[in-house]
This record gives sequence, C-alpha cells and structure tokens, in this order.
Amino acid sequence: MRNQPYVCGLDAAVDVIDGKWKVLIIWALNHQRCRFGELRRLVPGVTEKVLTQQLRELEADGIVHREIYDVVPPKVEYSLTELGDELSTALGPLGAWGKRRMAVLEEETGQG
Repeated sequence: MRNQPYVCGLDAAVDVIDGKWKVLIIWALNHQRCRFGELRRLVPGVTEKVLTQQLRELEADGIVHREIYDVVPPKVEYSLTELGDELSTALGPLGAWGKRRMAVLEEETGQG
C-alpha cells in the first residue's frame, strides 16, 4: 500500500491492480478457488516468484484470501474476498472494452 494520499478513486483502484499479472490472477479466481499450481496454469507466463509476490500483495490489500489446510501434504487454496469479488465485477466493463478494442485491432490488421 502507498503512503501518500490518493488523488481520486481510480488512483486507489489502479494502485491495487498495478502490475502485469494482478488482473489475470483476479480473473482466474473469479469463479473458483485455486491452488498455487492451478493458478500458474491459468496465468501462463507468470513465474513462481512473481505469482507468489503478486498473491501476497493482493492478500495484503484484502483482495485475495489464502486458506491453509492442516493436512499432509500441505494444502493451500486462494480465493477472492468480498472486496475481491467487487473488484472483479468492477473490472468486467474494462474487460468488455478490451474485447472491443481487440476486435477493432484485428479488423485494422486484417487478422479477423
């Protein structure tokens, strides 16, 4: 979390989702609980180190919940908190805009 005050609500929101992988992690957790390995498969290209770091930051911001089960071998699952669900819903229109943008780019380049 930042120490300085936010300029507006968007500034506060972007601070939480800043980085290449956080929105993809939120997307992956949108409808399901996931173990770490599942998340790695759902977010191709992310390294183990970066995924761990991003999950810790999302957990610190109250977006992701980490559930540790007392079993052998150890089991850990990640899920969205209520605040995370709200953020995921808020990101929906941005994702829809992105799909429209992708379609325009495909038409412009003749890849559609």
